[in-house]
Amino acid sequence: MNADNLNLLQGTLDILVLKALINEPRHGYAVARWIRDTTDDALQIEEGALYTALHRMAKRGWIESSWGLSENNRKAKFYGLTAAGEKQFRKGSETWARYAEAVFKVLGAPEVEVAR
Repeated sequence: MNADNLNLLQGTLDILVLKALINEPRHGYAVARWIRDTTDDALQIEEGALYTALHRMAKRGWIESSWGLSENNRKAKFYGLTAAGEKQFRKGSETWARYAEAVFKVLGAPEVEVAR
């Protein structure tokens, strides 16, 4: 996988995670569940990828974490957006929307026959 593909994948995951945290802090499993439920099971984030993304975003100052109790009374680390994270979400969402629009244009374009 080249660097551009990796950046696109990381950027997409980052946007999904930031969106999951936009309204309230969540623990990691709740973030993954929100993404899965919101996409009707189309996107399922692997635990390793999710926690790598959470740590990367925390280093960048986009999220912060604190310990709390999950809905089943277990100790869990909750992640919430910082002001920088909200700014990154807005910026990243706009970029991703332009990218998706461009891809949809290509997918909807009439096919061109190649002369042989």
